[in-house]
Amino acid sequence: MKRIALAALLALAAASAAAQLLDFTDAETRAILRHGPWPAPWTPDPSNRASGIREAVDLGERLFFEPRLSPSGKVLCATCHAPFRGWQDSRARAFGLVEVDRNTPSLLNVRYNRWFGWDGAGDSLWAQSIRPILDAREMGGSQAQTAALVRADPEFSCRYAKVFGAPPPVSDEALLAGIAKALAAFQETLVAGRAAFDEFRDALEKGNRAAAARYPLAAQRGLRIFVGRGNCSTCHFGPAFSNGEFHDTGVPFFIAGGGVDPGRHGGIRKLTANPFNLLGRYNDDPTGGSATKTLHVSLEHRNFGEFKVPGLRNVARTAPYMHNGGLATLADVVRHYSEISPDRLHSDGEILLKPLRLSAEESADLVAFLESLTEIASALEPRRPSEPCR
Repeated sequence: MKRIALAALLALAAASAAAQLLDFTDAETRAILRHGPWPAPWTPDPSNRASGIREAVDLGERLFFEPRLSPSGKVLCATCHAPFRGWQDSRARAFGLVEVDRNTPSLLNVRYNRWFGWDGAGDSLWAQSIRPILDAREMGGSQAQTAALVRADPEFSCRYAKVFGAPPPVSDEALLAGIAKALAAFQETLVAGRAAFDEFRDALEKGNRAAAARYPLAAQRGLRIFVGRGNCSTCHFGPAFSNGEFHDTGVPFFIAGGGVDPGRHGGIRKLTANPFNLLGRYNDDPTGGSATKTLHVSLEHRNFGEFKVPGLRNVARTAPYMHNGGLATLADVVRHYSEISPDRLHSDGEILLKPLRLSAEESADLVAFLESLTEIASALEPRRPSEPCR
């Protein structure tokens, strides 16, 4: 009997040791709570009349997996944004028809973005969806070829008419805008599932210490660094863990083979010259409010070498990292910020980064926290067979 009681006490002690909760300060708790709840609220894109429409999602999904969007028939959207690879490609730099200069970001949670692309050259998801279709290095298509495909294909043309209330237009440019809006409607459905962090965050909010204590202690310590002296949450802010803006993080912007990647500086130039931007004729927002950000964007010297802050959900599944894919693992990313040299950052503007000088244990804890942002289960609906369009 004594042996049974002793065994029970030992088991209880082991469980207590395994389930601990750090004594987070009120300020730390408030910072943690700002990273939720998840999934975050979302409303359809007012600049895209197809946003949130089931028929548009179905058309966009078909287009996303359609190799004929590329004249070669060998490249489709899913070539770089592969569902089984976290909606990216696991390569340092994307490869369509040839290798390009930047890493492929995951499409999960893209609907929460304010700007699109590493350089923010897209001010809407639908405008951004046009770029790879026309890029000679990626899909190598053209307005005329893409429009002709949709007009000639009975399924595409029928579905287009159902979404937009009229047959595909005569104008190739107008039809391309509609194709992009359907693609965007599909991509808006790609949202990451809840992660261990979300269970912990919600337990803290409810004051359920027992549930919160199930969160691994290493992840708790890493989270404390993340919202505290690491200053990570200044840029990786909110439920999607991104402020949606652009920063110089000390990553080289030289391109292999010569040249430089201007980052946001070049993105603003592309944005203002793009006929599909929100100041143009294809914005469906009758209030014009969605175009305010584009109207007021300005080109500044400090924008050179700045790149968009990526969201961190499912980050453990989307290696390699940074705009050029130059860091292979999360440990490499943590080391980069731990040892960063301020001399490699812009001298003008606010400097947010400074070397953290993390110990090996602290670095491992921060990685453990980042790994806890991985979804427990996918939130996506399985692909459904669709009936022929009538």
